[in-house]
Amino acid sequence: MIKKIFLLLFCSLSLITKAQNGFDISVTIKNCPDTLAFLTFYQYDKTLIKDTCKTIKNGKMIFKGKSKLEKGIYSIVSQQKSIYFDFFVDDETQKLEINAEYGPELVKSLNSPTSKRENEFFEYIKTINKEGSDFQIWKQNLNAKNKKDSLAIFDKQKEFELRLQNIEEEFISKNKGSFIADVINLKMEKNLKNPPKASNGRTDSIAVFNYYKKHFWDDVDFKDSGIFRNPFFHLKVKKYLDQVAYPHPDTLIIEVDRLIDKTIPGSLLNKLFIGNFTYTYETSKLMGFDKVFVHMSDKYFKTGKAVGIYNDDSVIQKIIKRADKLKPITVGNIAPDLSMIDVKNGPRMKQLGFEKANTSEEVTKLFYGNQPELNKMFVKLHDIKAAYTILIFWDVDCGHCQKEIPVLLDVYHDLLKEKKDVKVYSVYTLFDSEKYQKYIDEHKLDFINLYDASHLNNVIEKYDVYSTPVIYILDKDKRIKAKRIGVEQIKDIINALEKEVKNKS
Repeated sequence: MIKKIFLLLFCSLSLITKAQNGFDISVTIKNCPDTLAFLTFYQYDKTLIKDTCKTIKNGKMIFKGKSKLEKGIYSIVSQQKSIYFDFFVDDETQKLEINAEYGPELVKSLNSPTSKRENEFFEYIKTINKEGSDFQIWKQNLNAKNKKDSLAIFDKQKEFELRLQNIEEEFISKNKGSFIADVINLKMEKNLKNPPKASNGRTDSIAVFNYYKKHFWDDVDFKDSGIFRNPFFHLKVKKYLDQVAYPHPDTLIIEVDRLIDKTIPGSLLNKLFIGNFTYTYETSKLMGFDKVFVHMSDKYFKTGKAVGIYNDDSVIQKIIKRADKLKPITVGNIAPDLSMIDVKNGPRMKQLGFEKANTSEEVTKLFYGNQPELNKMFVKLHDIKAAYTILIFWDVDCGHCQKEIPVLLDVYHDLLKEKKDVKVYSVYTLFDSEKYQKYIDEHKLDFINLYDASHLNNVIEKYDVYSTPVIYILDKDKRIKAKRIGVEQIKDIINALEKEVKNKS
């Protein structure tokens, strides 16, 4: 009998524990026309669907599950995929009731009969929305027409931001230690109060910025499993890397490592950081930032720390391969040497059979059979004597190249008139020397006109030439100073490099 009672008690406790571990979110939106609704949640820079309510009666929608919801900001989303409202879920709000009334004032009608803190969050949202609405109405009524009006808007904006900060500080203070307070903290700007004055009597902007940067991550727990499940965290990370950290690849390498080090190794946030930073800097349009991508590959992908980030582990090898390809041609490295043939030797190369060679075996045989003669024809990139070398890869039949090459010619001549020690190492990416020579003659290109007639250089791989034109600027030591730039940028870059050299001397 005792054993039976114990068994019944154990089963009852198991059922109770299982029920406690689940979630039950009941939402009633009076007069809601939907027959379908979604429960979604924020995860770093994405919004994901957690559950679907396929039956809505009298505006009531129920979302239930056997496992607890992860802490975070969740949304009720209509069948038209628009967000009705956000709410938070933590350990205390796994069982939650929320009521509202359908219509333009839905947010104002939000309330929760089961959670005092959820109601406080709703009141916070209502207050923030009202402040924002009042400011916009004032701005529209002013209808700024002159500088005085613009200054008035600026001052009012400052007042508005200060009120928001006070509202958020009050909410955090009232809910200190709670998950939702930690979320609202992500929105807070940590500004220096009563900043010192500089010697000119103005606010010391350096002191203000240093304080702001130093305290940017105050009270942000990167080890909290819910800290990234809201719409604010990823924006804060982006703002830090884009606007607060010094915009230089070497600095950003240090900063992304610091952020990753704040997370628990192998945690979801750790993986999200590694995956997101890798993609961000691989695809960055900012010159030189691919160096951060290469660093991510070396430190995290080659060492096994990226395992589990992607559904297909072959992605890891693709990233490593891509980074290894870019590594030798990142800004600051010595440019890989090239051994090209002057187009004037095109007829001879054609006579030797190089332009008709279709296989690597044919090319190899021709190369070694004519190596002494070829060695005299080669024009090596590293042998070019100039303070600055403009290295360009292009194609005669490329429409964009046909527009850019004449402009490059003008830029080159302007630089020579300015007594700049510069040369253009111009590489035609195909092998039709007659077509190349014809274009050169017609446009009077006085560059160092070359092409890979011996098929020796594989510039597509070596210099990542997946489209044309591609332009690099090298210094006297053939160190890459700029890459993948437009012709219109060349002058400014060379002038900036000249100033840099003068300042060092």
